Amino acid sequence: MHGRLKVRTTEEEQIRKKKEQEIKTKAYKLGMSKIFKKRQMNELDMELYELTSKILSSNPDITTLWNIRRDCILHLIAKKKENRALYDKDLSFTEQCLRVNPKSYGAWHHRCWVLDTMQNPDWKKEIAICTQYLKIDERNFHCWDYRRFVVDRAGVSAEKEFEFCTEKIETNFSNYSSWHYRSKLLPKLFPHPTDPSRPISEEKLKEELVLVLNAAFTEPNDSSAWFYQRWLLGYSQEEFDIAVFKMTKDHILIAFSQAIDLNACGYFHDTNFETILNQRRWAPGTEGAKYDTIWTLRHNADVSNTADFELEYVTEAGKSCKMHICRTIGSLVGIKIPKFGYEFQTAVLDVLKNQLSDCNELLELEPESKWTLLTSALLMRAINRTDKEYHQKCLDILQKLQTIDSLRAGYYKDLASKWNIEMQLEKWIRGGNLGNCLNLSKLNLTTIYYAQYLSVVEDINLAGNQLTDRNLAKLGALKSCTKINLSDNKITSLETFPKLPALKEILLKGNEISVEEEAEFQGRLNADDESEAK
Repeated sequence: MHGRLKVRTTEEEQIRKKKEQEIKTKAYKLGMSKIFKKRQMNELDMELYELTSKILSSNPDITTLWNIRRDCILHLIAKKKENRALYDKDLSFTEQCLRVNPKSYGAWHHRCWVLDTMQNPDWKKEIAICTQYLKIDERNFHCWDYRRFVVDRAGVSAEKEFEFCTEKIETNFSNYSSWHYRSKLLPKLFPHPTDPSRPISEEKLKEELVLVLNAAFTEPNDSSAWFYQRWLLGYSQEEFDIAVFKMTKDHILIAFSQAIDLNACGYFHDTNFETILNQRRWAPGTEGAKYDTIWTLRHNADVSNTADFELEYVTEAGKSCKMHICRTIGSLVGIKIPKFGYEFQTAVLDVLKNQLSDCNELLELEPESKWTLLTSALLMRAINRTDKEYHQKCLDILQKLQTIDSLRAGYYKDLASKWNIEMQLEKWIRGGNLGNCLNLSKLNLTTIYYAQYLSVVEDINLAGNQLTDRNLAKLGALKSCTKINLSDNKITSLETFPKLPALKEILLKGNEISVEEEAEFQGRLNADDESEAK
């Protein structure tokens, strides 16, 4: 038996590991105790600095220690007990920490701080370090973020970074970070010549669509290129704008496409009611909210003889948005059709149609390719969003995806709800008579989108959908609604139903609400009507 290495039994190994862990834990607690004691005594000396090194070198994710370390560095430099060498030492130390954990938020953040604090950092060296790290792990988004920071400080041109980005994508199509970086560089290099809300020119868009589809078809099950294509097709956050305006003899309602603080520094300009609108006493649609999409204001100005006018709002940042306000019986109203997507020129539409054809060919070979299915639906909407045939095909695809990709069935149901609401909402707004009922019945809605645009609806039909208790809060946007039909949904309780000032009638037949609760709710509604009448 001599000369043979003894192999520990499982029990012996567990005991050994437990003892090692106990020793490490004891040392960690002792080190942390000493660090906090010295910090409390304001002893920001070299000993404290080295103590943080011992712990961070094995666990670089303790944010508090990085903060203490920065305090030490600033103190030592200010007292002239250390010089630039301390910064260089910390740059080397962060590299050591990143070898332990290449995705340590604390280590990357500290490295940025060191470079921004020291004098004359070597930015070229930092770019080389980024390139080195991205060779090891080209999808390390921490390093991509750091690279953008370094490139900005070093003054590297967007053209060079675009080349680097393209190289990384060609090496590996499944590089989310590189696709994302590309989307940030393109608007700088190829801006749209006439429409600032569009990220890139139509000519460059055609090239990018070809590139991204080649990448997607190379590996249809990889999602990175498909996500980038969504960005190209315009599926991003709507631009800030006035969505809705309604003014009656005693109150004003205004809604925006994005949430803002209307009582902040923005202002209304060149309107008949400029003084009233700029009084800074707006109430948010959601009680207690600082930022909201819907705002209301009480007033007592005469609106009976007011002609149509142009409403302009200028944000705190100086961005201007306008809306034409029209006179109706008893009120002044304006509403815009939400921007559901880009409208492409013929050349791009031809590319999109070819890509839809390619998707259909791929689906003949792989009929259950979820990304190809979803993309074909997105392409149809980009080509002609209002086409009824395309719309139904898109809904059929989402229905199929609920089976193929069952873990994300809820997402596909919500997306179908979004597309259905877009179709009906645009039809309703284009109809011109906002006093008519907005019919959103029997659309299998699982949620409500574009709630701020519904704030001027007076009669809404939501019957025959799949709305549940969790959707009730969104009905708080219906500030002007006098009648709501919620029959035949999946509502079990009215506990979270919002208080709506104009509501006079609600239909709840076919839900799972108890008779007692419904009767109590209707009683409160009637009581509110009587109180208002008095």
